[in-house]
Amino acid sequence: MANILVVDDELGIRDLLQEILNDEGHTVEVAENAQQAREARLRDRPDLVLLDIWMPDTDGVTLLKEWSSAGALTMPVIMMSGHATIDTAVEATKIGALAFLEKPITMQKLLKAVEQGLTRGTVRKLQSPAFAPVASSMSIELVVDVASEAASAVDNSLMPRQSFGLDKPLREARDEFEKAYFEYHLARENGSMTRVAEKTGLERTHLYRKLKQLGVDLTRGKRSVA
Repeated sequence: MANILVVDDELGIRDLLQEILNDEGHTVEVAENAQQAREARLRDRPDLVLLDIWMPDTDGVTLLKEWSSAGALTMPVIMMSGHATIDTAVEATKIGALAFLEKPITMQKLLKAVEQGLTRGTVRKLQSPAFAPVASSMSIELVVDVASEAASAVDNSLMPRQSFGLDKPLREARDEFEKAYFEYHLARENGSMTRVAEKTGLERTHLYRKLKQLGVDLTRGKRSVA
């Protein structure tokens, strides 16, 4: 999984994005201003940066320009703002930003942008001199497609196999089915509570409560972070 840096001066937004991305298996660092972002970039070498435009010390566009001028824009950057104009978004894109997310950010748009950003980062690494021998032997598009397919493949050994006794009381039989149902989706989504909530149509709070009630092992199929 990836190392992602979230830069935003609003604590609530930092916490929310960190929670969502952690659920997806990513390692998330946070910064509340440009100076902390500079330090985190040097210290952690993030694979992707989510960068707010309006910040009290140095705005996101200025920081983006700084990184670009210094040759430090080595990772995909996705800009975020609730008040930016179209001109600002276009300017950031010209400087080197990969995309622009308008607040409030929906979970679907966030995860899609992050996935695209990490894919772009993978392509960039493959195109670097260190990867030249590999990249020259096959198309970049093929490499990315193969990696994506491998990441989405589900290990059949994780899937629960269970038969249900129809002679049991309805409530007991229903609980057994629901437990197997949620274990199946947890395994299929590699333990991502965010994706399981989307797949099953439940709010995450309700989902957590339901899994606890059924005695579902929440560590089943959970992705490890290197």
